[in-house]
Amino acid sequence: MNHQSDNSSPEQPAADDALAAATDASDAYTVSVRAAAILLVFALLATAMMAMVYRATQAPIAASTAQERLRRINEVLAPAEYDNDLLRDALSIPPEPALGLASGSEVLRARARGQPVALIFEAIAPDGYGGAIRLLVGVRADGRLSGVRVLEHKETPGLGDYIDPARDRRRARPWIEQFVGTSHAELGDAGFRVRKDGGQFDAVTGATVTARAVTVAVGRAAAWAHAHRAELFAASLSGTERP
Repeated sequence: MNHQSDNSSPEQPAADDALAAATDASDAYTVSVRAAAILLVFALLATAMMAMVYRATQAPIAASTAQERLRRINEVLAPAEYDNDLLRDALSIPPEPALGLASGSEVLRARARGQPVALIFEAIAPDGYGGAIRLLVGVRADGRLSGVRVLEHKETPGLGDYIDPARDRRRARPWIEQFVGTSHAELGDAGFRVRKDGGQFDAVTGATVTARAVTVAVGRAAAWAHAHRAELFAASLSGTERP
């Protein structure tokens, strides 16, 4: 009877296990690298697509924003009164306390055949009933107001929101229109107050605080523009100019 001897050493199974483990680890690493590469490709493709969408929509969005801005501007100064590109003839100004501005802003300069027509800029009435009221103000070269519009407010609906002509029940002549044609040079600080305070402007009963805040802010804005109109129209567009 023949006996076959087992020539394998005790270390062989351990070596086989180590080799198998190494192979498994290598396969796992390969899979991980492949998965990471796929994720990277997808990330790059997604980034590229987002960049393409951004570039494709940037111009239309900018055009829409400019159009909406011009619409609001044309509410305080009729487009037939100027012939320059208002959005390009914009002068940067630093924070201006007289306008209630805590940060820098712009003054748009309307011209006709090269001659000054009006200055259009934002101002803040800080003391509205519901908080700050953001205004767009137009002041002609002679110091008279061409128009005022409320850009943003938190006044009580149905009570103080009549400062926005879209909410004013007096459609024929909204409250905000009473500023048109007035000037700080003629009325002074005392005139730019509501009648209840001895001034020249009406207020709606029950919402005097709102009217008072807007009226005083408009008066300050008109005074500022009239005092600095020559410097503002003559200032260069390069850099920020302080009047």
